[in-house]
Amino acid sequence: MDQKLESLMKQLGEAINDSISGSERIADVIARIKTDGYDIFVVLEATVGFNKREAESPLAALTRQSEPELRISPQDARFLKSLRISVEPNSSRNSDKAA
Repeated sequence: MDQKLESLMKQLGEAINDSISGSERIADVIARIKTDGYDIFVVLEATVGFNKREAESPLAALTRQSEPELRISPQDARFLKSLRISVEPNSSRNSDKAA
């Protein structure tokens, strides 16, 4: 792990810790637990994942911007039919019509 990422991860941990320890609501509940005669300790586990983003190629950007394929399951088709909507296979989005 590079130095910059390591520093940012440390800052994130400190920010999370500060948020929790600075919460009046959490402090109030902890105080009530202690008043009831209990010692308390809090252990939180956080999983943080990250991936280095790669520079996107122009071809990938064009592919991503293409219109998604419409997929209709048999259950979808039955529902649309109950609404009197017919969907022709291989028809464009604008040519769908009400029956």
